[in-house]
Amino acid sequence: MKIVVLDGYAANPGDLSWDELKSLGECTVYDRTAPAEVLERAAGADILLTNKVVLDATTIAALPQLKYIGVLATGYNIIDTAAAKERGITVTNIPAYSTPSVAQMVFAHILNITQRVQHYTDEIHKGRWTNSPDFCFWDTPLIELSGKKIGIIGLGQTGYNTARIAIGFGMEVHAYTSKSPFQLPPEIKKTELDELFANCDIISLHCPLTDSTRELVNAARLKQMKPNAILINTGRGPLVNEQDLADALNNGTIFAAGLDVLSQEPPRADNPLLTARNCYITPHIAWASAAARERLMQIMLDNIKAFLDGKPINSVIK
Repeated sequence: MKIVVLDGYAANPGDLSWDELKSLGECTVYDRTAPAEVLERAAGADILLTNKVVLDATTIAALPQLKYIGVLATGYNIIDTAAAKERGITVTNIPAYSTPSVAQMVFAHILNITQRVQHYTDEIHKGRWTNSPDFCFWDTPLIELSGKKIGIIGLGQTGYNTARIAIGFGMEVHAYTSKSPFQLPPEIKKTELDELFANCDIISLHCPLTDSTRELVNAARLKQMKPNAILINTGRGPLVNEQDLADALNNGTIFAAGLDVLSQEPPRADNPLLTARNCYITPHIAWASAAARERLMQIMLDNIKAFLDGKPINSVIK
């Protein structure tokens, strides 16, 4: 059994172990694989693991021994699943491994925007508190979350965990979801999209990227929002029209944005959000806590063992 990991560095940059995977067969782990290197490295593989390396129909057709593709992430749009299905190749993903970490990052962004902890730490190191005529100083709005309305778009596991944290802060939670009101706890109010954008103080995106959700946040939606509203995106970059968001931030249509994902990663140097006013960006790390990556590695092993036992789990082939 030949196992090849095409781009293992993001999930395991060296602080976790590949030993259990290596016990399952002849195993080669590459940190990164360029598109031109895929066929050479994947040649003869029975099991192929990828995080962001694309496996299209042409590539899959050129790997006659391939029986299994494991995506080291939840999203699997990098795989031509129709081509895999035609060949009888099992394709699995890693669902829900990062849920607590992503929900935590949502509030890391919210608290950074509302409290500006790093800003004040930096100002103190510059001597501003030492030289203050008063016992305290502040030069940004300080925003209390209790009583604020948060709108959550997509109430899957991550959206629901985000809602639970918001409830703990005393926030009023609104959700745009396919679930019926009877499936929701009383603390979460099902809300239509127009009302959510117009009335909520914070909007957090947790929906999948589909044709209907691509650029869900655009100039028209941003104009519906309050001028003091905050947008959070830890979902998928293309859910947002980035030029429209940059314009809205720069002209004061909305107050701030906290983003962990962009439409192109790494971003181009001319991405308008990199210089937009009150735009706080982290480099797609919401998923990457040590605990989340440990879960990812364990689910990856469980997926492969189940496949080898003839009882695949977490298959994405419909």
